Amino acid sequence: MSYSEQRFDVNLSILFTELPLLERPAAAAAAGFGAVELWWPWIDTPTPPQAELDALKKALDDAGTRLVGLNFYAGQLPGPDRGAVSVPGVEAERFRANVDVAADFAASVGCTALNALYGNRVEGVDPHLQDTLALDNLVLAARAADRVGATLLIEALNKPESPLYPLVSAPAAIEVVDRVNAATGLGNAAFLLDLYHLSMNGEDLAAVIDSYADRTGHVQIADNPGRGAPGTGSLPLEELLGRLRKAGYDGWVGLEYKPGDRPSAEAFGWLAP
Repeated sequence: MSYSEQRFDVNLSILFTELPLLERPAAAAAAGFGAVELWWPWIDTPTPPQAELDALKKALDDAGTRLVGLNFYAGQLPGPDRGAVSVPGVEAERFRANVDVAADFAASVGCTALNALYGNRVEGVDPHLQDTLALDNLVLAARAADRVGATLLIEALNKPESPLYPLVSAPAAIEVVDRVNAATGLGNAAFLLDLYHLSMNGEDLAAVIDSYADRTGHVQIADNPGRGAPGTGSLPLEELLGRLRKAGYDGWVGLEYKPGDRPSAEAFGWLAP
């Protein structure tokens, strides 16, 4: 199965970052993509002015690009943070303030996948307390996502790059998915399967796909080592994505890789027929 059979979107928080945010949708469209995804673009605030939300919607609409994935507020990302849902105090409050803002923006642009990064372990805080807080916040997020017809995504990251993040395996993320769905009864929490992160954790990628394809709500890729474009490392990404398709996953595949030393527009040569 070839790359041509996949539905790719571009992550505008890691590609085209040499451009201002509002110019990135048009750049993605010029590179041939009709769909994009984003980390929460306003890392300093969970509640940006409505004018800024409207400007991003206009940039997406004008470019003819559909937003197919959006992170809830996740703290300083890129940076030291890995989400806010399990971080007591101000960060959890910011997450809760963001839930309806992000869900309403997603609804306004037709985005149906919202990713809630779990957050790092905090020194001196009982992990059980963090997990209880996380479940409470994820239930709020799942209900907000359901209100706008969206899926709530739970992502596993990788331990080498995110040593304080507790969800560093597919089973760990799936366990949280199950916990949220059990708590809400909505069934709209799903796994964000990132082949780069799982490979960095040394997981058996084919086995993860076979076990969890039916629980997967979104897929992201980058090659390993290096987190570059497909073909810059050693992961058999074409084969793995084909396996996902055969297992029944027909959703979007987010390109969440670093362009290297070249302009982002030149980072898609691997897609040429």
